[in-house]
Amino acid sequence: MTKIAIILGSTRPGRNGAAVAHWVLGIAKQRPDAEFELVDLAEYPLPLLDEVLPPSLGQYQNDHTKAWASRIAEFDGFVFVTPEYNHSTTGVLKNALDYLYAEWNNKAAGFVGYGSGGGIRAVEHLRLIASELQIATVRAQVALSLLADFEDYSVFTPGPHHQHTLEAMLDQVVSWSKALQPLRANA
Repeated sequence: MTKIAIILGSTRPGRNGAAVAHWVLGIAKQRPDAEFELVDLAEYPLPLLDEVLPPSLGQYQNDHTKAWASRIAEFDGFVFVTPEYNHSTTGVLKNALDYLYAEWNNKAAGFVGYGSGGGIRAVEHLRLIASELQIATVRAQVALSLLADFEDYSVFTPGPHHQHTLEAMLDQVVSWSKALQPLRANA
């Protein structure tokens, strides 16, 4: 069965991302075509990248890196849930991506962004990073507004139209994850 990680890309106290990630997971778990799991970066406290060798060599020295690599290697694709901070993604998500290389390769990813502008600029930065990591990103993405989809900027109340967009994005992530399987098998 195809395995997709929903990666919660914020560790900020009082973060809105937990509600968003659980909403994504709840809808995703209704699908029969893949298994979905939540991967919360708060459960993987990675220091700023502290490996001596480049991740592309795959010669990890630290136990926290080995644990993170093992976890990410389990998956065929990803859904990244990210807030937008200063026109980009979070430092913790960027750091988690930078730690690994081969574990990301030849997998698909979709994005759920949130912020005053729907997290669109954060997602655009993530697309560039993903490309360098040989992650195939899908076109459909969910853009949640802090103004329209959160009461008082903190209680998640997504508009019903977002479910359709999320389902379209999940369709693409699952399809691309399956299509890229031969490349992962040959790696």
